[in-house]
Amino acid sequence: MKSEILKQLRERRDYISGQELCRHFGVSRTAVWKAIQRLEEEGYEIRAVRNKGYLLVDTCDIMTKTEIESCIRGNFGRAVEYHETIDSTNTRAKLLAEEGAAWGTLVVSDCQEAGRGRRGRAWVSPSGKNVFMSLILRPDIHPASASMLTLVVALAVYDGIKKVTGLETGIKWPNDIVSNGKKVCGILTEMSAEPEGIHYVVAGIGINVNMEEFPEEVRPTATSLFLETGKTVRRSRLIAAIMEAFEQYYEEFMSQGDLSGLISVYNNHMANMGKEVRVLESAGEYTGKALGINEKGELLVEMPGGEVRHVISGEVSVRGIYGYV
Repeated sequence: MKSEILKQLRERRDYISGQELCRHFGVSRTAVWKAIQRLEEEGYEIRAVRNKGYLLVDTCDIMTKTEIESCIRGNFGRAVEYHETIDSTNTRAKLLAEEGAAWGTLVVSDCQEAGRGRRGRAWVSPSGKNVFMSLILRPDIHPASASMLTLVVALAVYDGIKKVTGLETGIKWPNDIVSNGKKVCGILTEMSAEPEGIHYVVAGIGINVNMEEFPEEVRPTATSLFLETGKTVRRSRLIAAIMEAFEQYYEEFMSQGDLSGLISVYNNHMANMGKEVRVLESAGEYTGKALGINEKGELLVEMPGGEVRHVISGEVSVRGIYGYV
């Protein structure tokens, strides 16, 4: 009920009487008062005025289960498991999925101690600064199509960042969000499946949100929303905006069974669209011009001689000729 009361306070943007809250939730005035007290203990500033009720004053960047759930508007992220510190949200989400957690369950942590990026790379994870979350999905699609979900998540992150901060970012195919040539978000999608079907997919998202500086070794390639905008971002609102956008894109993806309905929007946001890229694969490397994606989420790369190669996500690494993008 605490999350729902917070949602009512946020949506009203004016005083709401205790009696109205009692009627809405079917509880006593004492229950409402205790919920308000617990919210205040979590850091919310709530004004209580006799004969007027309660008013939520503008809040700072609070990250709690209550805060996140109160911001969620759709079906994804309605159930939240929150941790102050965790080894990896993806590891936890996979365990919950194995135990039968419903699709749309979201694991969020303020700090990760064993975060991983693509190809097992470490992810810098201080507390109080970033977003680390993993979403459980149970799509009724062929396992070979699961890699396309990474691109769907990237679109949702792009939209969420734009909605909350106004920042225009880009998607570096297939799974990074970049700003001014530097990485602001990484996405790691993992799957449990057998030949005939998927048990679950876990989509992990790590966003550099309010980082003010980075270790020297990653400074040339990493940035944050704070560094790009000069403003502190409320992480719970960002999470909710991403979940809302993801629901829209996920429905389109599932209705088509591929990315055919999302090709144009993805290509419009692709940071390396039309640029010379270097493709690194086990057999060697080659360079070409990025033409965008196809309905399978493959990157189309035009070779100097005119041949167009289809690059599959997960099998290669793509870099810019003169930098990260």
